[in-house]
Amino acid sequence: MNLSWSHQPLTRRRTLAAATGLAAGALLPTGPALAAAAQYTNPVIWQDFADIDVMRVGDTYYASASTMHYSPGAPVLRSYDLVNWEIAGHAVPSLDFGAKYDLNGARGYVRGIWASSLAYRPSNRTFYWLGQIDFARTYLYTATAVEGPWSRLTTISTPYYDAGLLVDTDDTLYVAYGNTTISVAQLSRDGRTQVRTQEVFRTPSSVGTLEGARFYKINGQYYIFLTRPANGQYILKSSSGPFGPYTMRQVLLDLRGPIPGGGVPHQGGLVRTQSGAWYYMAFVDAYPGGRMPALAPVTWTADGWPVVQLVNGAWGTTYPLPAVPTPPRQVTPMTGVDTFDGTSLKPRWEWNHNPDNTRWSVGNGLTLGTATVTHDLYWARNTLTHRIQGPTSTATVQLDHSAMRDGDRAGLALLRDSSAWIGLKRDGGATRVVTVTGLTMDGNWNTTGTGTEVASAPVSGGRVWLRANADIRPGAPRPGTFSYSTDGITFTRLGPAFSMGNDWRFFMGYRFALFNHATQALGGAVRVTRFEVSTP
Repeated sequence: MNLSWSHQPLTRRRTLAAATGLAAGALLPTGPALAAAAQYTNPVIWQDFADIDVMRVGDTYYASASTMHYSPGAPVLRSYDLVNWEIAGHAVPSLDFGAKYDLNGARGYVRGIWASSLAYRPSNRTFYWLGQIDFARTYLYTATAVEGPWSRLTTISTPYYDAGLLVDTDDTLYVAYGNTTISVAQLSRDGRTQVRTQEVFRTPSSVGTLEGARFYKINGQYYIFLTRPANGQYILKSSSGPFGPYTMRQVLLDLRGPIPGGGVPHQGGLVRTQSGAWYYMAFVDAYPGGRMPALAPVTWTADGWPVVQLVNGAWGTTYPLPAVPTPPRQVTPMTGVDTFDGTSLKPRWEWNHNPDNTRWSVGNGLTLGTATVTHDLYWARNTLTHRIQGPTSTATVQLDHSAMRDGDRAGLALLRDSSAWIGLKRDGGATRVVTVTGLTMDGNWNTTGTGTEVASAPVSGGRVWLRANADIRPGAPRPGTFSYSTDGITFTRLGPAFSMGNDWRFFMGYRFALFNHATQALGGAVRVTRFEVSTP
């Protein structure tokens, strides 16, 4: 991931003929033969999971993704068929990388967990997560189960930008990393320190930027899989060991993607099924929702280069289902109802920056006590977020507001660098339901607008239902709408539609967000007794 590259379409070069070995290429069968097989549809996950690293351990597939300023960070997804996924846990329990990740005097928007790596080491039956933070240093976390607990193994002074971690067949740990200049580091046997690092490849100027490394050893050859943001994928191969020398080939460039209005699939990982079939799991820029995972089969040329299988010259919208053993169970849906039972949040939830853990609780609902006195939602701690399900979905919240205090603001937001919300304002002992738009940031992620109330209605009693509907189909700004109910049955639209922008520079897509902050003094609270994400 690179925060400086231009996102304009790069069209001066097109994919070369497959015969050159430099292109995505072989076509899958079409027509009745393809239709007869059971198929999956891309994107395989219509939620925001970017910079994917994917692997298989036994009969189970795992993937990790970027989360930037959200906490906990680095979600670990699990699947048994590469198509149906659940969120199993997070590899980074807390963003304990400085006060800005606590919204304490500074903010960490568009920092934090960028493209990172997930690996499994059979010799000690341990999962490893590795990623750099703030261009300063690299952190390595381990766990014996992806659900956790995850703990920090070490900190390495070299920042491995966009790292790919390889556990070699002799159990040595290597890291491929870099932007344009690609390097390989060898770690100590225990993974705690760097033994050596060496530049192994410098990207030709004719290609431009390469980053997003994934590191593999396949049939005795070493491969570094690299993205050209945001429209290409390349791969390096070495027959002489992990430190090269490497030769480069193009995998895809300006390839039409499977989401109408979305971008070129890129920056992901390769994975092999139990039967020996290969797949490439990439993401598709699809704002305002974010970056959505898409899956395509891969074959290999006789001389050892991967070729993405196309449908009618494009990354297929559908492909035959991977041939895998029958899953042992159904995965946990990423949508549906949450009543916040139990003793912890379900892994589908992530906080905007680290929370103040003294001011929230679960069990018999989610209680959010005010944690910040501010008029700016972007500075408010304990805002809890949930990815939006595409192409359209609706979040409905049942909220007990009887413990709110004067000056408190609580509700349901469509959260990004341009945001809006529906919620409650309590002032002078009276409570109103309001819609607020115009919460904005500039390109340095400083607040430029704290919001303008565009509609309101009085409410009585201590309970209200709030609803946000989000259209995240890419290609244009899309509408988000808000409504409320006093009985949970009849909903009343409140305010005009909010335009959800599709600019890429915030990287993370829009999220549903639950919040409660004070503008006068701490002490108030709300309780969310039910949250549901539903699709048409």
